[in-house]
Amino acid sequence: MKFDRITVEPGKMNGQPCVRGMRLTVFRVLKLLALYADRAELKREYPDLEDEDIRQVLEYAAAKLPSSERVANA
Repeated sequence: MKFDRITVEPGKMNGQPCVRGMRLTVFRVLKLLALYADRAELKREYPDLEDEDIRQVLEYAAAKLPSSERVANA
């Protein structure tokens, strides 16, 4: 899997994975997706966040689950 929108920079956000080098971590986007039931509202609040960013955040998070967890829920 290629995550060209997920970046990790040791000097930024304590090396946490971020979206396109912005100070918006994968973890934060996951929390925002849970908080904002309406994706249009989320995008109004975070206009730099694109649909492909969100898709890659979800896929990246799923890829980080233990492999036994991924198989059990497939």
